[in-house]
Order: sequence, then structure tokens, then C-alpha cells
Amino acid sequence: METFSISQEKLEKVAFILKTIGHPIRLGIIGLLQEHQKLSVNDICEKLGVEQSLISHHLNNMKLKGILRSEREGKYIFYFVNLEEVLTVISCMSKCNI
Repeated sequence: METFSISQEKLEKVAFILKTIGHPIRLGIIGLLQEHQKLSVNDICEKLGVEQSLISHHLNNMKLKGILRSEREGKYIFYFVNLEEVLTVISCMSKCNI
């Protein structure tokens, strides 16, 4: 069996990110952004069938923690994944037989 070592700092960062994305709505948002590259709040609300206030809360949380970024285009704000490693983690988890 191969051994590996991860620093305590790295473990804490990974745990922080996993805690942040570990909510069904947040995972849904990330999945949509992976599929569509970037979406507005309204687009996300429509696709997930969730109220704008709740989606905005989750988007702001993930943006503050560096997982997402946003960009204003006219009167709309579009969100996209900033931390590509999150997509890798979700892709790996989707392949698990759980």
C-alpha cells in the first residue's frame, strides 16, 4: 500500500472546502456551473427550482471562500467556478458506488 503525507495546513484547507461545498444546493450550483461554465443567479434559480434569496446566500458563501467568482455583464452578475479542484473532487465522488 502506498503511503502519502499531507501537511496539517493542507488537510485543514481541504476540510474547509469540503465543508463549504457539502450541501445539496451548493453541489447543485457547482454541477450547473460545471455544465454551463457560467450562469446568472436567475438561471441557477430556474434550473434548481429554488428561491433567489437562498441561491444568493449559497453563492455569496462560496464566493467569499474562493470557490466561485463572479463577473458583472450589464445588469446581470454571472458566477463561475474559481477553484477547479472542486470540480475534480465532485467528478471523483460521482464515480463512487455509494
